[in-house]
Amino acid sequence: MTVLHISQCIFHRGEHWSLHIDDFYLSAGKSVALVGSNGSGKSSLALALSGELPHATGTVNGQFETPTRLSFEQLSAFINHEWQRNNSDLFSEGENSDGKLTREVIQGSVVDQERCVALAVRFGIESLLDRPFKVLSTGETRKTLLCQALMSQPDLLILDEPFDGLDVASRAALQHLLHELQQQGLTLVFVLNRFEDIPPFVDHVGLLLEGKLQPLASRQQLLADNVVAQLQHLEQLAEVQLPESDKPMAEEPPCSDTPLIRLRAGRVSWDDNVIIDNLTWQVKPQEHWQITGPNGAGKSTLLSLVTGDHPQGYSNDLTLFGIRRGSGETLWDIKKHIGYVSSSLHLEYRVSASIRTVVLSGFFDSIGLYQVPGDHQQALADRWLALIGLSEESAHLPFHDLSWGQQRLVLIVRALVKHPRLLILDEPLQGLDALNRQLIKQFVSRLIEQGNTQLLFVSHHAEDAPDCITHRLQFVSRPEGGYRYVQETLT
Repeated sequence: MTVLHISQCIFHRGEHWSLHIDDFYLSAGKSVALVGSNGSGKSSLALALSGELPHATGTVNGQFETPTRLSFEQLSAFINHEWQRNNSDLFSEGENSDGKLTREVIQGSVVDQERCVALAVRFGIESLLDRPFKVLSTGETRKTLLCQALMSQPDLLILDEPFDGLDVASRAALQHLLHELQQQGLTLVFVLNRFEDIPPFVDHVGLLLEGKLQPLASRQQLLADNVVAQLQHLEQLAEVQLPESDKPMAEEPPCSDTPLIRLRAGRVSWDDNVIIDNLTWQVKPQEHWQITGPNGAGKSTLLSLVTGDHPQGYSNDLTLFGIRRGSGETLWDIKKHIGYVSSSLHLEYRVSASIRTVVLSGFFDSIGLYQVPGDHQQALADRWLALIGLSEESAHLPFHDLSWGQQRLVLIVRALVKHPRLLILDEPLQGLDALNRQLIKQFVSRLIEQGNTQLLFVSHHAEDAPDCITHRLQFVSRPEGGYRYVQETLT
């Protein structure tokens, strides 16, 4: 029988970090979930299981012929590569300057049009095959790379956070599909932050603690132990106090009847594809909105209008902070009021910078730091980093040396550090373990309690929404295609 057996192994990743696996056994056709906190070494574990991270000591007996791994880091690397190509002006003859089409990405290493279409149909993205990959939503990019991973018909599939970025229906459909593949003989390893993301057909779970993989146990026992740990941590969070704003008296709150955002009959389209159609929406003072809808509905597009990053903001009747778009305001006039986190920002944060630099850039709304921060700003940055467990010494380390989840924590702090008038969180908790998700929810609640910050929040996990939400905007699919918009006030 085909197996993977790792015994008494140490894997080194960099000069100062090691992964320890005393005994791990996986036989063909089985499924296991490996769960760990941010920074515990989950990405290194996925690399070790796929054979991409050599072992320094011990033995590895791996008999799988086509192990395949899929992760957020791979998505980031792929998008970075596409960005460099698209900005190099070096295109092959006949190549689309919009970058690779979705069908080309799926067939990255295995060219098989029939299998490509069949996989796209199973994942519900067949309509996207001739669309440029770079315009897809976060959830759509995840489905595309899952199709790409399955093109080679792997016998071992290692999925690092496969459900993050997917809406509820897509998560359920993916679990069902993976269960079918497992029943057909595919061996599956899930590397996860969320215990609730463990598929129901997975019986055994391993816990990764500070770089050491614990013996596999039943999911029931590990879930019970995790609930106890979360309750203890929540008691500690009750005492969290946030650092003050850099300029607490710099701006008075706007007039009580002036909406922060007002969009009238909003419309956004790409070629013949209408993304947002006839949306009228406003956010009044003291309102905190949750925005929901399936992958590809246009939620992130709407937020990009608000942040000033979408060029069609100028062609819409859009007023932000009392100023009509296109009336002479600069992009920085908009961004100075906004703190922003999204998967696209995370993927696009390509500059080489220290952890502290990334946080300090939040004061100046830049990617990278191009102004000299003051002593007070540097002290505030260090206090924020301490709240997420990063010392002043570690703040000098490169941002990209952190795990994906730790990077996301730093980007959230970057958004919060200036106590923005409007906080936009687009799937902010992707890649975070249960304890850090609770920590960030506590940060957001305290920020809103202490000042004039208002919130726009997007997540496919209903339990991630902070308690402060007062209104909801839903993107609801129409049977004939497109979406209608349902707005409601929550009691």
